[in-house]
Amino acid sequence: MKQSLLMEKYPVFDMILAKSETTCTSVDDILDVLKARIEAHPKVAYIATFDHFAHTKAIAGAISETIKDARNIVFCFGVALPNAHVLAVRPRSIGVADLGETFHLTFLEPPMEMATKEMEAWCKALADKA
Repeated sequence: MKQSLLMEKYPVFDMILAKSETTCTSVDDILDVLKARIEAHPKVAYIATFDHFAHTKAIAGAISETIKDARNIVFCFGVALPNAHVLAVRPRSIGVADLGETFHLTFLEPPMEMATKEMEAWCKALADKA
């Protein structure tokens, strides 16, 4: 995984996953694996899956020619609610885009190290081919 600043202010983790490195053959397959990880975690709640590609297409928005499919899986690591400010950084999501020969996975860095490590591990585990 690589960490960078998107638009010079958003700390983003991203990973390019070659289709030859994973048993997943589609965005659906990846989302199924991620949803299983979310549902198996005792402190994480699955919320929804958002079809960003279909939404953008439906409103005649611009979509890069390289993107074949793009969705976000939305969930929450709500282990504490110390103040109202934390609502600004919740829930979490992992974006999954099909770029033809690769998948591109992205997520905004959570303010909680445990969540960062877990999300990173979920993404890296998708490279499950030897």
